[in-house]
Amino acid sequence: MPTKKDIQDLYFMDARFKLLEIASFLDRVDRHDGEADFRHPAFLKALEAMQNPPAGTTRAQAVHLAFSDHSTEPAESATIQFAYGAFQEQD
Repeated sequence: MPTKKDIQDLYFMDARFKLLEIASFLDRVDRHDGEADFRHPAFLKALEAMQNPPAGTTRAQAVHLAFSDHSTEPAESATIQFAYGAFQEQD
């Protein structure tokens, strides 16, 4: 069974790179004109969920759920033919 140090030795640099990539993405969004769409607050909500996952939920589950559609009724028809990667509330 690997130790926490073993896990850090194996995955720290990759996780560090991904965290810097996320920070760069947010910086790019911040420095450009115009309004961000629904994906920006969804992304920030997912970051919050990662830092403070609900009790009994892993960080990965919390992030996935932050991006997910929690409705229980099926849609009558598809409105798009691709994925946004985050749920957009319908008006």
